[in-house]
Amino acid sequence: MDKIQTLQQYIDESQRIVFFGGAGVSTESGIKDFRGVDGLYHQKYKYNPETILSHSFFLSHTDDFLEFYQDKIVQPTLHAKPNAAHYKLAQLEQVGKLTAVVTQNIDGLHQLAGSRNVLELHGTIHRNYCMKCGQQYPLEAVSQAEGIPRCHCGGILKPDVVLYEEPLDETVISKTVQAISQADLLIVGGTSLTVYPAASFLDFYQGNRLVVINLNVTSYDDKAALTINGKIGEVLDQIKL
Repeated sequence: MDKIQTLQQYIDESQRIVFFGGAGVSTESGIKDFRGVDGLYHQKYKYNPETILSHSFFLSHTDDFLEFYQDKIVQPTLHAKPNAAHYKLAQLEQVGKLTAVVTQNIDGLHQLAGSRNVLELHGTIHRNYCMKCGQQYPLEAVSQAEGIPRCHCGGILKPDVVLYEEPLDETVISKTVQAISQADLLIVGGTSLTVYPAASFLDFYQGNRLVVINLNVTSYDDKAALTINGKIGEVLDQIKL
């Protein structure tokens, strides 16, 4: 039995599947992987991207943060469409097999493909809020703004994404731990599993069917019942429901 057939069997025999995904899920939609060879972390900027995408930099260099955020995160995402992986996961949820998608991505493509229970560990570009009064704003309020986007009260609008130096949302953490601990099949895809604390959530899985689908080797390969080296969209597209 080849690896795709094994994955098909695992899915057929499971009723509480959880998918845990990272940047590699969206690269097939044209959104660059932060840590890939062609990703943001290998491009040249005035500041290191890790510095730019930090809470303190947002406060001290808001102009520079928003210029980078608009050019390298928002604009590429505006034109991105879900790929085969997003659609297959949405279909697995619709037929009652998948209970949750846990994502490190902030692009909202899972929801666009039809997924309903999406746990966004690092927030989303589609929510923005005023740092002064708390008023919420859609993506357009930031993407179409000239200069620093501001609320009607004068406060600065901040994207509801988790920056470096910021904690993850406690509610999302709780729901993620619950979903993974109750899963009978955990599929990990498109992530190098190097981002913490996000990757540590895999340790809450209590089953014996951990599947890792990634282009490169990960630190969890030796713990997996099945590893598939390939693009997540191309792999999941072969699964029949």
